[in-house]
Amino acid sequence: MSFIGHPFAFDPAHGYGLEGLLGVGAPGGPPDFDGFWRGRRAAAALVEPRPLLGDVVEERDGFRVHEVSYDALGGRCGALLALPCDGPVRHGFVIGHGYGGRHEAGADLPLPLPESAAILPIAPGLPALGLRPEVPSTPDGHVLHGIGSRDTYLIGVCVAGLWGAASALLELVPSPTLDGRRLGYLGESFGGGIGALALPWDDRFAAAGLTVPTFGNHPLRYTLPCTGSGESVRAHLREHPEAAEVLAYFDAATAAARLRIPVLSACALFDPAVPPPGQLAVHNALAGPRRLEVLEAGHFPYPGEAEERRRLRRITSEFFGRWMGG
Repeated sequence: MSFIGHPFAFDPAHGYGLEGLLGVGAPGGPPDFDGFWRGRRAAAALVEPRPLLGDVVEERDGFRVHEVSYDALGGRCGALLALPCDGPVRHGFVIGHGYGGRHEAGADLPLPLPESAAILPIAPGLPALGLRPEVPSTPDGHVLHGIGSRDTYLIGVCVAGLWGAASALLELVPSPTLDGRRLGYLGESFGGGIGALALPWDDRFAAAGLTVPTFGNHPLRYTLPCTGSGESVRAHLREHPEAAEVLAYFDAATAAARLRIPVLSACALFDPAVPPPGQLAVHNALAGPRRLEVLEAGHFPYPGEAEERRRLRRITSEFFGRWMGG
């Protein structure tokens, strides 16, 4: 599809076609990349989630949606919890969101499999339940917060929030069937990027779906203009090139090379916010069973978008049915 007449001062495809995108690689990462993340995961596992179930805020698609909070490495987190109105729970999902934050659960319901529950964590600092006084709530500030050190960078706190959400879900859902089973993960854009960073180190997950994932192949991303959080990072690096050493620990494509569970990737050919080469860098690096669904565009409206989204929902259900059991 041609997006002639788009309003951007750059090419959101960055000159790549599908064949070129399939050849994009991933940085190997720092020598202690694995050790850093295993250490973070071990520290996170010591934090008791102490989940607190709040009021029902919405009922739709056969689910009751509650506000919840829980503890994770880096502080108390907010989330939504979607529980089926009737019947048992056999599957559990953790669902990440885009960089706009999360105000409701509607876009993520119904879930890919029947008899499922899901926790939908809100990244620390982002609207609405994740807001923190000391953390910028807009993407351009959020993506730079704490970037002076790998130990303080906010993206690491967001990754830990996903691990904590999984722990909270397993405590909140009174299902012996779920308690002994592994989980599914779904994440789009920002949620896809932090999901790729979180999943290799957590064996509670059986399969994942990553849609237009961000944070893939930072060295390449630095060269590509965009309208998303990556542009803020590009500007910061011009003044602080040493930040590249920190960002090397938060490369979703580097992490994907350690990810061995089955992953469904939905990546776009045209995307002004998340450059497509970074998205495909994540998919191409995946070390386990993988499936690629190509989207015409991401973060941009286009004819046929609704139908393409419906098709992706169907494929997602089939994918998780295969790897987690229907």
